[in-house]
Amino acid sequence: MTVGAVIVPDGVTEALADATGRAAVRRIVDSAWAGGAMPIIVVAADPDGGIGAVLEGAPAELVEPGRASGVATYRLGVESARRSVRETSATLLWPGRMTWADPETVTSLIEAHGRNPDVLMRPRRAGQAGWPVLLPQAQVTEVLAGPGGSIEEALAGLEVTSLELGDPGSVLGREVPIDELPDYAGPPEPVGGPPPEWGAAAADRPEPELDD
Repeated sequence: MTVGAVIVPDGVTEALADATGRAAVRRIVDSAWAGGAMPIIVVAADPDGGIGAVLEGAPAELVEPGRASGVATYRLGVESARRSVRETSATLLWPGRMTWADPETVTSLIEAHGRNPDVLMRPRRAGQAGWPVLLPQAQVTEVLAGPGGSIEEALAGLEVTSLELGDPGSVLGREVPIDELPDYAGPPEPVGGPPPEWGAAAADRPEPELDD
């Protein structure tokens, strides 16, 4: 099961903003990759080549939006991800301002998707909805059908499963310096439920008697 990521910065300035020594867009790509997302698509106009330069060597593809804006930029990214890897079953929708989201959040969303592949999901911290949002392929048309508007408007009113993951970077963007973020508090219980007890049945069987 493959989950891609579509990162949409709000312009070159946001994409190239400093994020602890890296360009913000490169830091997001690195977090998405470390968390297990692939393919990774960055949708952004890059007239001077600055975004392409910071993505050089990164596991990401830069896609020019053309005239697309708002929701349409995410749809373009999802379509590009599907062309890259046809088996993509979901995509993480990731606004470029959400610089600090942790790779563990990505991993947790992907694991939860494996157990509930048709469910629209997003992380939560202390009751506040966060990013990135995991969009199953089956819901792409419904969620990203509009020609314009923001991604927040596209998600409004939809049934979304929120996962309490405790990641401050999922709810606080680049406007908050990373050293001023609240403490990370992991999920209170495993996102996918308790791991299976693979050896439980075998452990209950009596040991075979050995011949003398």
